[in-house]
Amino acid sequence: MKELQYLNKYFIKYKFHFLLGIIITIIAQIFSLFTPKFVSKSFKAIEDFQKHQSTIGEVQGELIHNILWILCTTLIAGVLQFLMRQTLIVMSRHVEFDLKNEVFKHYEVLDQNFYKRNRTGDLMNRISEDVAKVRMYVGPAVMYTINTFIRFTVVIIYMYNVSPLLTFYTLFPLPILSFIIFKLSSEINKRSTIFQQYLSKVSSFSQEIFSGIRVVKAYSLEKKYKKDMGDLAEESKAKSMKLAKVQSLFGPLMIALIGISNLVVIYFGGMMYINGSIKSIGTIAEFILYVNMLTWPVASIGWVSSLVQEAEASQKRINEFLKIEPEIKNTNPHRSLIEGSIAFKNVSYTYGDTNIMALQKISFTVNKGETLAILGKTGSGKSSILSLLTRLYDITEGQITLDGIELSDINLHDLRNSIGIVPQDSFLFSDTIKNNIKFGKGNATDEEVIAAAKNAAVHDNIMGFNKQYETILGERGITLSGGQKQRVSIARAIIKDPKILLFDDCLSAVDTETEEHILNNLLEISKDKTTIIVSHRISSAKNADKIIVLEDGQIIEEGSHNQLLNQKGYYAELYFKQLSEKDLN
Repeated sequence: MKELQYLNKYFIKYKFHFLLGIIITIIAQIFSLFTPKFVSKSFKAIEDFQKHQSTIGEVQGELIHNILWILCTTLIAGVLQFLMRQTLIVMSRHVEFDLKNEVFKHYEVLDQNFYKRNRTGDLMNRISEDVAKVRMYVGPAVMYTINTFIRFTVVIIYMYNVSPLLTFYTLFPLPILSFIIFKLSSEINKRSTIFQQYLSKVSSFSQEIFSGIRVVKAYSLEKKYKKDMGDLAEESKAKSMKLAKVQSLFGPLMIALIGISNLVVIYFGGMMYINGSIKSIGTIAEFILYVNMLTWPVASIGWVSSLVQEAEASQKRINEFLKIEPEIKNTNPHRSLIEGSIAFKNVSYTYGDTNIMALQKISFTVNKGETLAILGKTGSGKSSILSLLTRLYDITEGQITLDGIELSDINLHDLRNSIGIVPQDSFLFSDTIKNNIKFGKGNATDEEVIAAAKNAAVHDNIMGFNKQYETILGERGITLSGGQKQRVSIARAIIKDPKILLFDDCLSAVDTETEEHILNNLLEISKDKTTIIVSHRISSAKNADKIIVLEDGQIIEEGSHNQLLNQKGYYAELYFKQLSEKDLN
């Protein structure tokens, strides 16, 4: 139960629902106990008639009176049971809502390294399956625990007042039940944890295959992955069956123990009636009803114990995740005004997961309103510079300043809000094209959306779709071509009107004519903005104020277009190579 203590704050938050549910449960149990008492009175009235202590009319009147009371009290108890569920189960839905939001909020603050280490399917499983298991603890498990405890307390008090000795005989099997629960609960906890882990594996595998379905189909690997999925599902089913076998022991054992209790009542109650310890046969009937009233609470102990164990395993997984501290922290809660002057001073960075040194002693400056182009071979560290500038990662050594202020001292929200970035992977959401562009500026007007699309040279493509800007994109923007996705991403960045624009090889999928058109538009848009363009193409870099060339994480060339051509190094070689390729085309 240690892991479930985390949920105590929610019980405090929804204490009104919780306390009201307990009060209603107590009242409901009191009303439900009228039935055995009136049944006992009915038997007593019949016995009195048989002993000629009352007339047939008096017996009939007594029976009708008792039946009416049983109907009324049962109806009231039923209504109260309904209200009990409305308070306690509704409370669990509130807790589920809050916990899902808490998990999602924590997902958002965690850094890139966390998402490299964890698979999407597993993360989805924690916010869905694990939270659902916890809700079953907060709702049904807590409700039936309260219900069972109160019913046991009230029923045993009533039973004891009628016959202490018969009460002892009736409750004798309960210690056996407690021992069985103790032994089975630990096994359920262990098997539930294993099952949840396999469920995460199935979710992760499915999500990965669905996301890469085009590649799977292109390589005709459907049969292979069908077999892999079958094997994984078979393992998961085996773990589930092992868990189900243990859980299935509870029900029969509970019913058997209740049956034994009934036999005990009949035997010992009958013997006590014979020797005169019990004055009326109605007492035996009353006790049988009491025992049967305990049937579901006792039987539910096993189910509730199972729910608690599963919730414990799930909450442990959630707690482990919630305890993870983000590596990238917002150290400045105050607002930061950003102009756009950037300086890298002896910056080095090594990726923690691979120990690859991406950058070594990098130094450069970009003044407000200037454009810097970064070129280099694949893996030279170009994208790493942009990742460090947006604080997706923190530098290993050196210093990055923005307007003379250490990057880590700037409010993280203001930093990222002042940057418009077009990443290499042009991720688009399963929404309309308009909303994907407005993602950069939620309150943008339709005119601003169209203007951004025109500047990104994608407006004509959009107008060619049946629903134009209201066209719904498939997952990750699969509806569009690679070049169209890149241009929508560019429109999304520039509509934000940020102080800093970052373009990470975002024109690789467009033709040279379209590239030229976009670059001319960007020259106009970025006049007063600090711009960094990462590219493999000289055409994207030649008009920049400064150009740096990277190799193995180090700057090997630096200068303007003409200066670098005169150096006759990597940049000049790349320029003449691409120029000759263009002439050939």
